[in-house]
Amino acid sequence: MSIYRRVLKYYRPFLPQILLGLILSLVGIGLNLLKPWPFKFIVDRVIPDRDAHLVLLLCGALVLIQFLWGICNWLTNYIFVKVGLEALLKVRTELYSHLQRLSLKFHDTRRSADLSFRVTYDSQAIQTIFNKGFTGIFGSTITLVGTFVIMLRLDWQLALLSLAVVPLLMGSIYFFAARIRRESTSIQEHESAVLTQAQEGLSSIRMVHAFGREDFEVHQFHLQAQQSLQANLRLTLTNVNSALVISTLMVLGTAAMYYVGTMHVLAGSLSLGSLLVFSAYLLMLYQPLESLTYTAWAMEGATAGAKRCFEVLERADDVVDLPSAVAIESAQGAIAFRHVSFGYAQDRQVMHDVDLAIAPNQIVALVGGTGAGKSTLLSLVPRFYDPNSGNVTFDGVDVREITKKSLRSQIAIVLQDTLLFSTTVRENIAYGRPGATDEEIAEAAKRAQADEFILQLPNGYDNLVGERGAHLSVGQRQRIGIARAFLKDAPILLLDEPTSALDPTTEAAIMDTIKELMRGRTTIIATHRLATIHDVDLIVVLENGRVAEQGRGEDLVRRGGVYAKLYSSGKFE
Repeated sequence: MSIYRRVLKYYRPFLPQILLGLILSLVGIGLNLLKPWPFKFIVDRVIPDRDAHLVLLLCGALVLIQFLWGICNWLTNYIFVKVGLEALLKVRTELYSHLQRLSLKFHDTRRSADLSFRVTYDSQAIQTIFNKGFTGIFGSTITLVGTFVIMLRLDWQLALLSLAVVPLLMGSIYFFAARIRRESTSIQEHESAVLTQAQEGLSSIRMVHAFGREDFEVHQFHLQAQQSLQANLRLTLTNVNSALVISTLMVLGTAAMYYVGTMHVLAGSLSLGSLLVFSAYLLMLYQPLESLTYTAWAMEGATAGAKRCFEVLERADDVVDLPSAVAIESAQGAIAFRHVSFGYAQDRQVMHDVDLAIAPNQIVALVGGTGAGKSTLLSLVPRFYDPNSGNVTFDGVDVREITKKSLRSQIAIVLQDTLLFSTTVRENIAYGRPGATDEEIAEAAKRAQADEFILQLPNGYDNLVGERGAHLSVGQRQRIGIARAFLKDAPILLLDEPTSALDPTTEAAIMDTIKELMRGRTTIIATHRLATIHDVDLIVVLENGRVAEQGRGEDLVRRGGVYAKLYSSGKFE
């Protein structure tokens, strides 16, 4: 399916408005074609006959024509712009929705700033293709045909002469079109890179300041912006060159018409008024030709942006609900990994034939070095990824047979770095359960031992936390994340290094809260802080994506294996 057919799909719901706009456009074009005639009558009849009354009537007719044309043009533009914006809203929403549903494997390989650029800027191509493309082509084509028909009736020789430059114009359009598309694509890629550089530099401003790398970050941004500048200059130069060629060809056609038209007037085969009207129509003829030229180039640029949008929309989700998948309302909490192998890429396996059974309400700790596969194993439970082989079961059912939404509704997650949105404390706690009451939110905060510091904030639960929770300390953010898990009250709890970023005092306090959170839930905690998990129900030691050993802490110490060496050393790594 071509890009333009894909774009048209977003305008089908607005066909009645588009048809009304086209009708008004036709009326406006007809009125525009009438504009030169009052002046022709003034030159050919009023001036020779010295009829002052008729000139007043003709001038009034010109004003009326212009007024009616203005009304039609205003309505047409309003309708088409509104339709274009509605379609833009539709494609932006669909694009963002699709990105939200694509698996983490897709997002792991893409820059978030590039995806943001596609949603906010590339998507505007949908509106450009319609407002500057389809509607522009329609109006220009009708104007061109109507103007040429009238010119033929006035003087067919001059009309044909006026079209002599058209093949040259079409050749110029073809010559510059491919270059404009290529350079427009380059601009969008470089602009996306500029946005990425700015976003990364500003989001990491504390790290930049801490290491005194301000000058380096400015230099990196300057390099990206310089490349964008060069790309814009190349496109500008192409546009200027093309405009020079087009305008020169049109002047050649105009000059030829003036010469032949003057000869016809001198020979008596054409009146002066007709020549003046013909000159006005020549401008009307060349104007849509020029408009079609620039429309073609605008379409080339917009096509580049549209292609970047459709690249995302056509990307299939790697983790999909099977047609037979069912929604679950509740869960016992039994989890099992059966011969699970997984890799983020086909040639890079990170999990190898993992077998692990977790009983309901059991607390299991995953320990292992960096890259051992702890976080990866956690990510397979809520189906952030699907294993390459083997399967993960939930209460004895393959998780692929359960809808993702209902599966994840049974799971609460607390991460090493709690992700907060730049909204209020209340909304962040209730993120996993939007319908929660204020009393339920406050109770969850109390259980997470967060209520005290929240009430000390200037606006309490309505206090804004800042971007990514910048107004709060690491420990405070973690407590809000724990409160979020308390409020969700899910039977499964996943903890990914929940205390590794905390100081010992804060860690001890947070662990007391986490132990309360784990009570009565099937819990999997990934950590390298062995002191915090030595007494859990089951410890699983991972090495290079394999289960090296598993058992209770004291039993593993007695075996004298990997865990015993780590535990006796007093540190993990």
